[in-house]
Amino acid sequence: MEKESFEDIEVAHILNNHFIAIKVDREERPDIDHIYMSVCQTLTGSGGWPLTIFMTPDAKPFYAGTYFPKNDRVGIPGLINILQRVNEAWKNNRDALLHSSEEILNAVNKATNAENDVNYVNTANAVNVANNANGVYTAYNKSSGLMKGLYSDAIHEAFSLYKRSFDSQYGGFGRTPKFPTPHNLLFLLRYWYKTQEPTALEMVEKTLDSMYRGGIYDHIGFGFSRYSTDRKWLVPHFEKMLYDNALLAIAYLETYQATYNKKYADIAKEIFTYILRDMTSPEGGFYSAEDADSEGEEGKFYVWSDDEIKKVLGEEDGEKFCAYYNITAQGNFEGKNIPNLITKSSGINTIDTEVTGIGIVNTVAKNTKSINTEPNNTELTNTELINTESINAEFINNKFIKACREKLFKHRKNRIHPYKDDKILTSWNGLMIAAMSIGGRVLKEKQYTSAAEKAVDFIFTKLIREDGRLLARFRDGDASFPAYADDYAFLIWGLIELYETTFKPDYLQKALYLNNELIEYFWDERNGGLFIYGSDSEQLIIRPKEIYDGATPSGNSVSALNFLRLSKLTGQYELEDKTEQLLKAFSSDIKNHPISYAFSLVAAMFAQSSTKEVVIVSDFHDTATDEMLNIIHQGFRPFIVSMLYANEYKSLKSVVPFIIGHKSIDGKPTAYICENFTCQEPVTDIEHLRELLN
Repeated sequence: MEKESFEDIEVAHILNNHFIAIKVDREERPDIDHIYMSVCQTLTGSGGWPLTIFMTPDAKPFYAGTYFPKNDRVGIPGLINILQRVNEAWKNNRDALLHSSEEILNAVNKATNAENDVNYVNTANAVNVANNANGVYTAYNKSSGLMKGLYSDAIHEAFSLYKRSFDSQYGGFGRTPKFPTPHNLLFLLRYWYKTQEPTALEMVEKTLDSMYRGGIYDHIGFGFSRYSTDRKWLVPHFEKMLYDNALLAIAYLETYQATYNKKYADIAKEIFTYILRDMTSPEGGFYSAEDADSEGEEGKFYVWSDDEIKKVLGEEDGEKFCAYYNITAQGNFEGKNIPNLITKSSGINTIDTEVTGIGIVNTVAKNTKSINTEPNNTELTNTELINTESINAEFINNKFIKACREKLFKHRKNRIHPYKDDKILTSWNGLMIAAMSIGGRVLKEKQYTSAAEKAVDFIFTKLIREDGRLLARFRDGDASFPAYADDYAFLIWGLIELYETTFKPDYLQKALYLNNELIEYFWDERNGGLFIYGSDSEQLIIRPKEIYDGATPSGNSVSALNFLRLSKLTGQYELEDKTEQLLKAFSSDIKNHPISYAFSLVAAMFAQSSTKEVVIVSDFHDTATDEMLNIIHQGFRPFIVSMLYANEYKSLKSVVPFIIGHKSIDGKPTAYICENFTCQEPVTDIEHLRELLN
């Protein structure tokens, strides 16, 4: 609509003469977007972007839709026609429009309170009410202080639904378009860990492998696009989003921990390379996105002809590279090529190429059936190359591919680059801080930890108001908009991960400070859960709450897990009650369609598990201390929280008072392991600690 209508002289004339046109950046104002998207869903039964709303001067809507062409098309009214009719109705029948807006608002408000007295829109009920106007909570048992019965059923039902909708040939879930939705994979990893159900891990690996092999991944410059328009992950919508790459990096890192398959670590490293190179401001904040199009064409920056490849690499190397990345004279996208590694196999096994020390290529199939607690390379077996044509060792050799990609990347830099959305959002930065922190911890790469710390410094320098209130957006020296629930939740998540990587008490203290503010400004004292915007923010026509996990997890679902982790880390066990109240508030929705609430179920699994709290006490943060920490961080351990109490971190006692009673034994690093409010004898032996954790 931007090019077709909003840059059109005829449309502009009507708009400027009869309307006040307001364009809203939904990333800067997710509260406005959420409310009026709910209105659109109420009136039309569906939603999406672009979102078009007609409203009264006091912001009450009376007409809504998504895309409208400039002029009428078969079955679709044109924007010019709508503008003229609305203007005529406003002049000649204004009372009817005002009455209609009141009825619609009443419908939305009634739907808002339809279930559990929770303030979020129930579309099905709202549609019935709006059409008339104008056209069980299950008993629970406490386990570790939280609901058990309802969520056990929902957890298993969610797995069954994922299994049913899983694409066994190309990975992912449901029909096209296919979105990464990494939090679904985070749920499945934890389900596998708890139940040892191999299918859960197989679905994760198949999906991650297929996405990486597809054109949704930028094989030349790295990073993932927003979604795939086809089943095979070949043709993406080329827009790259910070949040997708943050959450996918976490999924690849956790899968690396679960399988010890190095390829997942390598993919995470490539994502971070892209972020640090292209999406990080000089001051340390992370930019939001890169557009899909350049020079007026979607994907133009990313696609290639075989002739161009050969011109850059030379005929011989170009032919090898084109064969490897499925680049042909015919092309796979509008006559050009999206580089990809999509195979012709329909098997579910993960295929990986590994270059041996003497340059001989083994292609291996890996199908992990049980929980790995230690690296084990003996599982790998040789199998024939998945593509039938013979390809020599030099062709597959990682050094050859890397050299070719570097040449092509350098060549591609000369093209007109897609527009970079350089606003810095607190929420999405929180996700990348979490990802970078996990990357630093798991991969032992200090540059990732440093990037996370620098981003935190940026936020606390640039995005904190004079009165201490967190803000949502920074761009060109301007910080604006009181932060939303997502901003708080995602940043707190990032700070928790950064604390468990660096063990600097300041990050845990910051997480607690923000968590207290989150509860103060957003908590619903009557019904539980967090409102989208704070009590001190601009008050809109309704004040909704959201638990649905869409492109990102919801602020409520992330907060449910944050509350639990902070309670275990600090001993503030009243936060467990907050998680219980939050999940209870949305229980009907989670029970009715659990697959839509994956991250809430991640929190529920954490609550139901026998979580271990591990405290390492050491006089000095030395090599022996690091050996203990490495054991804690080795492998996939989603239900452990860890702390380090060393001389350099003595200020931890002001944040975690119970830590004072923990002492080192005989001057050695000492591990205290507690579970279900019971602590075992302190341990100083490395192997004994390993046994206890496994």
